[in-house]
Amino acid sequence: MVRRQLEPRGVRDARVLDAMRRVPRDRFVPEAHRADAWADRPVPIGRGQTISQPFMVALMSEALGLHGSERVLEVGTGSGYQAAVLGELAAEVFTVERIAELAGTAARTLEELGCANVTVVVGDGCRGLSEHAPFDAILVAAAAPSVPPALREQLADGGVLVVPIGESAAVQVLTIVRRTAGRFTTEEGTGCRFVPLIGEGAFDG
Repeated sequence: MVRRQLEPRGVRDARVLDAMRRVPRDRFVPEAHRADAWADRPVPIGRGQTISQPFMVALMSEALGLHGSERVLEVGTGSGYQAAVLGELAAEVFTVERIAELAGTAARTLEELGCANVTVVVGDGCRGLSEHAPFDAILVAAAAPSVPPALREQLADGGVLVVPIGESAAVQVLTIVRRTAGRFTTEEGTGCRFVPLIGEGAFDG
């Protein structure tokens, strides 16, 4: 996967590539779709949700520029795969999932794999987790019409937020937001397509 899908498409961060090698993606895919676990495309995980394609997981992880000491918030746990990759790259990861069934499955898989620095929370990820803020990095694994205000507020100074921005049914743009000295700058990246982010400050459920 790393050799054929990630490196040829420009993923260069050695720590990200190593994390993608270490995390067993097939453990996060339902039995019925296990044969597609390593394919370069999203895979259904139930409840209308998907596990993102490996390239997008690597690209978003690389965009955060993690060094290993950070506290990270992920919005949209899904299968838990992205959280597991982030757990290899940062000191502490909090991941929020609104669908309790998916959160429970992800938490069990993460525990089985020994991802002790990843905490799964059931709730509205658009609100973030103010009790654990600020976060050095925030990754949103669903498409939003704009950056939810609570997530902006919970980003630490010097922090990076990565989120797909666009209409829920259309192609979105991977957007990188940086906070420096209290000011926000925005950079647009590649086109992408994610399931819609549901919650306060995003799309209605």
